[in-house]
Amino acid sequence: MNAGGVRGYRSPRREAQARETRTRIIAAAKTRFLAHGYAGTTMRAVAADADVSLPTVELAFRTKARLLKAVIDVAIAGDDEHQAMLDRQWAAQAESTADPAEFIATFARQLAVSAGRAAGLVATALEAARADQDITDVAAQLRSQRQIMATWLVEGVLQRRTLRAGIGRGEAIDIVWTLMDPVIFGRLAEDRHWSQDQFQRFFTDAVIRLLLP
Repeated sequence: MNAGGVRGYRSPRREAQARETRTRIIAAAKTRFLAHGYAGTTMRAVAADADVSLPTVELAFRTKARLLKAVIDVAIAGDDEHQAMLDRQWAAQAESTADPAEFIATFARQLAVSAGRAAGLVATALEAARADQDITDVAAQLRSQRQIMATWLVEGVLQRRTLRAGIGRGEAIDIVWTLMDPVIFGRLAEDRHWSQDQFQRFFTDAVIRLLLP
């Protein structure tokens, strides 16, 4: 009961409608960002594509930068559930193996799938940050998220085996962070026509060769 003594009311139907509207906006925005880039995408155009009003988009996401971040988050995860990537089933599966190579391969599988959905969008945000202050914070968040994932992988490797001679923890994280760069995935997938399976094998093999004895 709230302070005024009136019980709060939640309408499942209204919540479902709001979620469906949000999903439609994100799908329209993803298409726009990929086709026209950050600068070439407007909230008004996204609203028109999603068949909603401009105030509806602005109320849900406030700014174009926050809209792009929401689009990226959904693309990375594959859904709009509020669950951190490292709390998901794939991470638990990776944690359950004692073999460092299998641990790396499980990470690589998820990375390849997420990159297939989100690499172009992340690259759009990073490129836009060079010229647009509004997207700078989003780009910083994306780099920080990549740092967290790279650190998690290296820590997991260290729990299972020592690193190759001459490679310290910090350098290992930097190596993984670089291999995770969405630009690398984009170049291989778009310019060289690699499949996600090829990228997964490349990433797994590269991390094993560079980090393990």
